Order: sequence, then structure tokens, then C-alpha cells
Amino acid sequence: MPLRSSQEIRRSVEATREELAYSVNDLRSKVVELSDWRHQLVSSKKSALIGAAVAGFVVGGGVAATFGLFRKKG
Repeated sequence: MPLRSSQEIRRSVEATREELAYSVNDLRSKVVELSDWRHQLVSSKKSALIGAAVAGFVVGGGVAATFGLFRKKG
């Protein structure tokens, strides 16, 4: 394995720093984009509405079933 000069090591470290800075900025922008729930909701409005309707139906059915059980016992 050939030895590298101090200048080569410094250049390599500087190049790595630049790549790391780019990667961190790229990751930061992706995290901001993915964690923006408003944007996610707008981009998949139809799916969100269907999911909300199903969840409401399930919760409403559960509440109705629970009250139905209490009425039969009482």
C-alpha cells in the first residue's frame, strides 16, 4: 500500500468534508419534505379522505356496538 503525502491526505479530507456537507443538506431537505404532513395530505387528498371515512365508520360502528351491548344488559 503506497503512502500518501500530507497534501494528498489534506485534499482527501477536504473533499470528504465537501461531500459530507452536500449529503447533510440533501438529507435535511428530504427530511423537511417528508415530515411536512400538510404537503403529504394535499398530495394524497383522495386517499386521506377514504382513510378518514373508513376510520369514522369503524369508530362509529364500535361506539354503536358498545352502546347496543349496554342497552341489552340494562
